[in-house]
Amino acid sequence: MVHVPTISLNQGNAIPQLGYGVFKVDPKEAERAVGMAFEAGYRSIDTAMIYRNEEGVGAAIKASGIERDELFITTKLWNDDQGYDSTLTAFDASLKRLGLEYVDLYLIHWPKPSLDKYLDTWRAFEKLKQDGRVRAIGVSNFKIPHLERLLDATAIVPAVNQIELHPSLPQNELHDFHETHGIVTEAWSPLAQGELDAPVIVALAEKHGRTPAQVVLRWHMQRGIVAIPKSITPSRIAENIDLFDFALDDDDMQQMRELDTGRRIGPDPDNF
Repeated sequence: MVHVPTISLNQGNAIPQLGYGVFKVDPKEAERAVGMAFEAGYRSIDTAMIYRNEEGVGAAIKASGIERDELFITTKLWNDDQGYDSTLTAFDASLKRLGLEYVDLYLIHWPKPSLDKYLDTWRAFEKLKQDGRVRAIGVSNFKIPHLERLLDATAIVPAVNQIELHPSLPQNELHDFHETHGIVTEAWSPLAQGELDAPVIVALAEKHGRTPAQVVLRWHMQRGIVAIPKSITPSRIAENIDLFDFALDDDDMQQMRELDTGRRIGPDPDNF
């Protein structure tokens, strides 16, 4: 069994630094895919209401026989459900689909500034946290101005901000802001949806006798970032967690820094 290190959250629990994401995993495939992830050693699973596969994730949890306190389960509130009362209703529905009594982390999926509801939404999140139905609360796709407004207006600092982050978009300024405020940075699309053919990444893979995906995920680990790669291929699920017996040196990390182009593959949170 692979030992995945954890990162302490500012709300008392700890998150495995490497998790398994189920974005775009077909609902009918989710139970099988998450079951394979459990077999490979993953204990952190990241889903969302809008992925339509919470029930499959819940079925895999039930079938696994793994003790609940060994797992770290994240789900997210969709944009249409933002607002105080609607958030509480949406959370009840997610929890029912997962078949759980609590989740370890609940995230606002997008700030959706045009709605102007994320402050009221966060107050509902604080209630869920205070009621013990969520172990930690956080956000996703928030930029610095969204976070500043949230920090100024509410009581609980987000535990996590899950953002698009990969070598082309290392999010250095936002990562530094997180560290200043005790927020853990979590990367979605950590492999930039499989864009791993940059000469630097290929050369480092050859140098270390690893795959390009392992080099990129190792870069995330050494930056102190949580990563949630997604695959439904058994060999890649196993490959992506096999990261903890090699390290990139300072020169390797500098070469990786030079891949920053600021290019997003997903939408800009200001406009989505």
